[in-house]
Parts: sequence; C-alpha cells; structure tokens
Amino acid sequence: MAKTRANDPARTTALLERAINLDWLTPEEGVYLFENAPTAELAFVGNAMRQHHVPGDVVTWIIDRNSNTTNVCIANCKFCNFYRRPGHEEAYITTIDQYKEKIDEMYELGGRQLLLQGGHHPDLGLKFYVDTFSQLKALYPDLKLHALGPPEIAHVSKLENMSHYDVLKALNEAGLDSLPGAGAEILDDRVRRLISKGKCGGQEWLDVMRAAHKLNITTSATMMFGHIETNLERMEHFTLLRQVQSEKPAEANGFLAFIPWPFMDEDTILKRIKRARNTVTGDEYIRMIAMSRIMLPNVVNIQSSWLTVGKKIAQLTLHAGANDFGSIMIEENVVSAAGAAFRFTADGIQDAIREAGFKPQLRTQEYEYRDLPTNIRQQELDKTTMEVD
Repeated sequence: MAKTRANDPARTTALLERAINLDWLTPEEGVYLFENAPTAELAFVGNAMRQHHVPGDVVTWIIDRNSNTTNVCIANCKFCNFYRRPGHEEAYITTIDQYKEKIDEMYELGGRQLLLQGGHHPDLGLKFYVDTFSQLKALYPDLKLHALGPPEIAHVSKLENMSHYDVLKALNEAGLDSLPGAGAEILDDRVRRLISKGKCGGQEWLDVMRAAHKLNITTSATMMFGHIETNLERMEHFTLLRQVQSEKPAEANGFLAFIPWPFMDEDTILKRIKRARNTVTGDEYIRMIAMSRIMLPNVVNIQSSWLTVGKKIAQLTLHAGANDFGSIMIEENVVSAAGAAFRFTADGIQDAIREAGFKPQLRTQEYEYRDLPTNIRQQELDKTTMEVD
C-alpha cells in the first residue's frame, strides 16, 4: 500500500532528523515518510534508532511453543481459518494431559515458554483459565506463560461482568507471566468492524493493555497490515500504541516489543468476500519495520516476522530497525492456517542471524539473555568442529 508522491527532500530530511531525536511524528508525517522517503534512508534511520535502544550487533531469538486452549470461537474474524463454531465436529478444548505432551517435548528442545492462545469460547470463563494456569504451573514451576491477549481478556471480562484489571489480576496470580499483543490487527474501528466485528474494539484493546501495565504485566504489541486499511490508519495505530506506552508506570516494561506482519490471505473469508489481497512486497515490509522504529520511539524491541515474510526479507529487516527474530515456532496453527509456510529450527534461526552479520542470542520473554540448552550448545560445537575439519 506504499504510494509514491513528489518527494520534498528538505521535508524528508527534517522529519528523519526529528525521528532520530526520538520526536513523536504525527500520523500525517508518518504517512509522508512512508510514501516518499527512499527505503535506504528509512532503513538507515530505523537502524540508528535500533542502535539507540539496543546497541551492538546482537539479535535475540526465543524457543517457545505456540499452543491453543481451544479452536472454538464466536468472534468470526474474516481473516481466520483456524476457528470452529461451537458444536463443530472439529472443535476441541486442549486437556492437561495434551499440554503435558506438548510441554515435555518443548522442554526437550530447550524451551521454557508456552505461548497459549485460543478462541472466544462462549462457555470458558475465568475459572477455566485460572484452573488451567494453576495446574500447568504446579506441574512445571519454571514454565513461563505468555498467554491469551486483549480480545480474550475482554471476552472473559464480559462473561464474568468483571473489570479488565480484576480478570488480569486473577490470571496473574494463577500463573500468567506476560500478555501477548494478539488481536490488535489495526486499531481503528472502521477496519475492525469489517474484518473482526466480534472482537473488542480498538479502545478496549488499548484499555486492557493499560490495565496489564498497571499490574506490571509485561506485554507486546502487534499489527496485521496489508488488507483493507489505509496508510493513515497504520500510522494512527502506531500513535495509539506509543500513547499507551507513555502512560505505563515507571517500573513496568509495558510494551516490551512490537511485531508487525502482513495479512496472510490464503482461503480466508476476507479475501473471498472483501476481495482483500496480501500485496505486501518485501520492500514494503522492510519500510514498515523502519516505520515501526520511527513511529514508536518509546518501544525498545522490534521483532521481524520471518514466519510470514521468509528468511531473506527478515534478514534485511535487521538492517532497518529490527533487533529480534522471534521464535522457532515449535507449534503454530493460526497464521499457518492462512498460508504462512516458513519454518526454522534452532540451528537454522541462528545461522540466518549470523548470515545477516549479527550474533544470535537466546532470550526469555522478558528479553533476558539465556544460555543455550545443552543439546543446542552441543549441536553448535559439532558444527564448528565440522567446519574446522
């Protein structure tokens, strides 16, 4: 959705200089840069801002598993091929025994975090999630639960007639460690009414995050772009996020990371009915990573979505503002169901980071460095020995 207009070099330079100084650009100024500034200049500024926030040549990554509590959902998002309606023959709710199999496998692969999400199940209220989290933490005390997301919190709050804060507090006490930025899509209600009418509105999404930050629950933020939104709506999405980030308590991480990815359109209702197509090019994705840095000067980490754009483009984004390569995705069902087909092993993700000129570093969800697990460290040693030989 990038457009080319008559570029005013002086205006472009002035805006980019303000960005490097961490000024807050308006949505209109963001649109101007996105539609006019050369990719090389955007990437240069994005990289400079990355070096301000995260100096050096380290690129982080994580081992986790993305599992689903249930595929039953009444939100009816037009871009989702994963959900099933209540009563569908393929509907499921994951059991504790099934979680144990998944978590045991993840532990063997060196992971300690479960990214746990699902649908808006009409019968699963707060007790279900509190019991699930408590049981998982009792079985795996060192397991990190990066779970649910603002739309699911909003859904449970409505079922229970409780505030977002009280729902999050109960979940946090039961074992919730951090809250993903799922369901943000585009935080404009014109767009949301057309693509995800059954989910919470943009303001409620932001309010859930405000409540999480008050509880010192670390969160992330996302953007799914390249469908029916305008460039201005993309930039307004950024400005809403940075405003919420500016309101967080001083001791809270708030939005510790931002992850943008292009809409995956394969077999989706959105493609069939709304004629939305994923036309995001590699160049446009690189520009969006740079704009993420430029428009979010108060968010430390920008993650590249290799799952949706592939290895080569993701590597280029590391020179345009991204400092994180995300997860090897031991299991991922939602985005993959709409056409994302790329995959990485622990070995492959580290090689990709090195090939791009950076040093890979395993991390936790809180962006703390982790030592490589024994099995992965041995693979690295074996590979080094083979290269020497």
